Amino acid sequence: MARKKIREYNSKQLLKVHLARLLGIELSLQVAQVTQSTNFTELIDKNRWLTTSKLVVKPDMLFGKRGKHDLVGLNLSVAEVEAFIKARMGKHVEIDGCAGAVTTFIVEPFVPHDQEYYLSITSQRMNNQISFSEHGGVEIEENWDKVQHIALPTQDGLSGDSLAPLTSNLPVEFRKKMEKFISACYQVFLDLDFTLLEMNPFTLDPKGMPFPLDMRGELDDTAAFKSGKKWGDLEFPLPFGRTMTSAEEHVHDLDSNTGASLKLSILNPKGRIWTMVAGGGASVIYADTVADLGYAGELGNYAEYSGAPNQQETYLYAKTLIGCATSSADGQGRALLIGGGIANFTDVAATFKGIIRAIKEYVEQIKAAKLRIYVRRGGPNYEAGLDLMRSLGVHTGLHIEVFGPATSMTGICELAIDWVTSSGNQNC
Repeated sequence: MARKKIREYNSKQLLKVHLARLLGIELSLQVAQVTQSTNFTELIDKNRWLTTSKLVVKPDMLFGKRGKHDLVGLNLSVAEVEAFIKARMGKHVEIDGCAGAVTTFIVEPFVPHDQEYYLSITSQRMNNQISFSEHGGVEIEENWDKVQHIALPTQDGLSGDSLAPLTSNLPVEFRKKMEKFISACYQVFLDLDFTLLEMNPFTLDPKGMPFPLDMRGELDDTAAFKSGKKWGDLEFPLPFGRTMTSAEEHVHDLDSNTGASLKLSILNPKGRIWTMVAGGGASVIYADTVADLGYAGELGNYAEYSGAPNQQETYLYAKTLIGCATSSADGQGRALLIGGGIANFTDVAATFKGIIRAIKEYVEQIKAAKLRIYVRRGGPNYEAGLDLMRSLGVHTGLHIEVFGPATSMTGICELAIDWVTSSGNQNC
């Protein structure tokens, strides 16, 4: 499971659309998104409600503490909203040590209210947890002892009896309505493969219907194959303050145009330990192992390829990654871990041919960077693939150590660390 944050705008749109689709529940939610390219005249034409009520405006950039940075406008007219955004669009702010420009806002009706509630549904390893409180809002952490929780086994449904502990502090006449809303949100959570659906706070609109004021959502992006059409055209934005390097953008484009999975995140451009790992689970295990051994700070990247990319895709992916791993040679040793578990269907030799082609193009850069390569792989045709890697080392003079499934999956991590910690005065 890969938890990917989505914008508040998308969270609210998904909730509204799919409550109606699944259960016939019509929320009075209205939301509009404003970016640097938004034309306000066109926005108003498409959202006439903007002219008929007072409005709230705030950044939709995956960060909190917006009010403390003068980034929230309340009870404004549409003209005031436009002026508010114009004065802040592109403004650079620093939030918890992360700096970046504000480029996306959400606009919605201003809902006067007295009562604020809290609801959170979270996917955990063995169950889904639902948390609820009638004391929501900015003081939720201070009032955490008043939050009620239930844990539901992942495959189990939800009944009124299950929800009773959450609503036990509400007036009796109000409990059923709130339980119906929580149950409905849980069905949307499951149907759309949310991993987090949080409203803090939500209140009641003038008709007595629940109305989310602030909302956060995360989706399991590995479920795109079955839920992508229901998600519609949404993006998974980068964390605030984070921008893609040219290498990350290139791999992102490769990933967008293939049925396979190609991922690359640069963690430390000057790191000495780099990974190129087959399989999402294995890629996490390799990164965790390096971190557990005390060298998280030396991890140059997180990388994962899976879904049987073809030879050309693997070549382009490996070429990009190796370019990063060999940049800015400084005389200190580096290591590249080409690892993975035991493949079920992927032809290891075919995959390695693309990687080998990329390595051949970077022989001189690899030598200059004192980069040693450690390979561990198993699966269909793995012996031929490992032989190709051994032959590559012989013919190029590169230091390549090759291991099969008899070696533990993460054994090469220690070899890499031994090299980078003792390589200062050694030849590669």
